[in-house]
Amino acid sequence: MPTKDVLTSADIAELRRSALGMADPLGVAAELADAVEQNRLADPDDAGGALTLAAEIAEIRGKPDAALRYAERALAAYPSGEDPLAGFARALRARALFQAGGREDDALAELTALRPFLLVQPDAPAYVSAALDAAGRSSVAETWLSEAVDTLLGGRATAAGASTQAITAVPAVEVGPAESPGVLFFLLQQRHRVRRNLNLPHDRHDDLADRLETQLVRRAGDRNGGEPDLLFWPRAEFDRLLAAHAELTGTYGPDWDAHRARLEKELVRLAATGQVGLGVLSATVAGLDGFAGRRDGDPSDRETRAGYARELAARPAARIAWPPERNDACWCGSGLKYKKDCLPRSRS
Repeated sequence: MPTKDVLTSADIAELRRSALGMADPLGVAAELADAVEQNRLADPDDAGGALTLAAEIAEIRGKPDAALRYAERALAAYPSGEDPLAGFARALRARALFQAGGREDDALAELTALRPFLLVQPDAPAYVSAALDAAGRSSVAETWLSEAVDTLLGGRATAAGASTQAITAVPAVEVGPAESPGVLFFLLQQRHRVRRNLNLPHDRHDDLADRLETQLVRRAGDRNGGEPDLLFWPRAEFDRLLAAHAELTGTYGPDWDAHRARLEKELVRLAATGQVGLGVLSATVAGLDGFAGRRDGDPSDRETRAGYARELAARPAARIAWPPERNDACWCGSGLKYKKDCLPRSRS
């Protein structure tokens, strides 16, 4: 990244979207830290966010010592420990402690201190569970998320090993507005993800997660005339899709280039919110039509496609991780390098 005299909030936001795809991500992290140290931020209040981004880059690139330094500086820069971004910085600090070796107790103590945030901050379920997942503590994440869900619902978790017949009815809970669905929604979604990865049986709270997601998808579609999803149609499948379901042109794009650009931009947007472990789900027309047939649904219906996406998400082979390294093959399967193909599409 070329050195700039002053980094604006827009510059930092752009780096959050693109830093990992650059030739020298660690250099970007160092530049961010230097900009804070040298008072080269247009808005001094951006210091915490800039250093948190530096810590995130270093942790992802396997440099726990640098990540730890940046995270601790970020925490000192935030005016309040209750700031949601401060919580993310603390989770990054815990991840770096796990990576560093010999400091697992310190890392777990840091995350334990963040447990109350699960009940009040929508982003907390994602960054706390991601830190525990990265350390091989997914079972701990499942316990914490389950207890938080029970606290918010005021109920008792389904007993382990309970039969389907013994599971109580799904509570009557409504999701919030599509742009701000609320803490419970994010808790349930993260718990559902963790339990799926642990191969745990579907329970009543998983049913509730599915139901609230369906509500949210419907509301987002009503608001936007369609919903962004992460179903990826490889080139041949994309042609088959539009031939069989021309009405989906508005959802997935008029051509394959537009389809890939939409996905790349959505992934960049999600990454900018702090989400990790992103990827797309490789879809087939036969798979979508088969799912719709089993559920007596319509392939063009967004709820049917959301259900198909959930089915694919349970199959590790269907998931394509994102982002690749800048010089690696592009995630779309074109055979070109990422930097020459889909990476630039996020900026078009």
